[in-house]
Amino acid sequence: MNGYAVFFKLIFTVLSVLFFTLFTATTFSYGFTPYSAFVGIICGIAFSGFVFLSDIIFKRVSLKQMNTLTLGLLFGYLLGQSLSLVLTSVIDLAALAIWPETVNLIKVGIFLFSVYFGISFTAKAAEEIHTSIPFIKFKPSTQKKKDYILDFTALCDTRLIDLAAAGLLDNHLVLPRFVLKDIYEKAESQENPSNSKARRALEVIKKLEELPKLHLKTVETDFPEIKDIQGKLVRLARLRDAYMLTAEANQIEQSSIEGIRIINMHSLAKALKPLTQAGEFITIKVQRYGKEARQGVGYLDDGTMVVINGGAEFIGEMIKAQVLSVKHTSSGRMIFCNALEDEEGNPADDMPMPTHDPSAKKYFAL
Repeated sequence: MNGYAVFFKLIFTVLSVLFFTLFTATTFSYGFTPYSAFVGIICGIAFSGFVFLSDIIFKRVSLKQMNTLTLGLLFGYLLGQSLSLVLTSVIDLAALAIWPETVNLIKVGIFLFSVYFGISFTAKAAEEIHTSIPFIKFKPSTQKKKDYILDFTALCDTRLIDLAAAGLLDNHLVLPRFVLKDIYEKAESQENPSNSKARRALEVIKKLEELPKLHLKTVETDFPEIKDIQGKLVRLARLRDAYMLTAEANQIEQSSIEGIRIINMHSLAKALKPLTQAGEFITIKVQRYGKEARQGVGYLDDGTMVVINGGAEFIGEMIKAQVLSVKHTSSGRMIFCNALEDEEGNPADDMPMPTHDPSAKKYFAL
């Protein structure tokens, strides 16, 4: 917490104490006494604490959500006033003999219903609200594409240059000034083990600035009261209603806690990696016979069916197979392979296999 926040909170607390002290002094029959002053001080401090607690709770509320809430309250108030006027007019015109307490209770119920309905309806139709005046209607503009805030791990990944050069992120990449400052500090520190990554991040930033159509934006917004860089990134993403682009897998868990959507570059790279190509090799267990002669059928871990020509002779065995083609059907995807056999008809265990990631079989997942 910076000095300005402490100062304003102190001033607010003092004003609250003074107000409640004066209120108790004028309300109590025996006037200003030590007891009334004590009660006023306690009430003022309690009220200030409640306000500060509300401030902590509303930190996760974005400006868009606050605007929607305010608009919903306004709609609810106007609707409640309209219904109350209608109720009063009906009672007066019909000359109904209704107790004033009953009428007031009905009006309170109407206002509570109207406020709830206004907030609920506004929240559901938040994306459809647009300015409208009599005889002239402004069509709502298309939804604005969200920005992507870069963190240190994303800037250390040189694949970011190729991704930015593709044109998908034009005018939407945001580099916070506090992240850039942290990178410079790491690059200048000889004792910091991440100084090599920091220098690579500076090279990536230079390449991004050289892309003519990217228009990398640097924001000066900072949060001095937050010391952790990650906390600042989350606060900035919430403030700008933006996504975060990172290459750190551990960020995904925090995104669910903070309510910020995080785009992981590793997950994006895996999603864009080809599922399989003709000529690749897989290891598969033949589980049953296929429809055609000498065909065997196996399944990958995700349930993808693999049809193996020549696999009928190896039911229940793990064999090596070479991919022929991949067929996409309405029910999913099927992989067609040829069983690799040696001259004696056994699986070719000694056949050289191409080097690949042990988790490559996951790339066949739908």
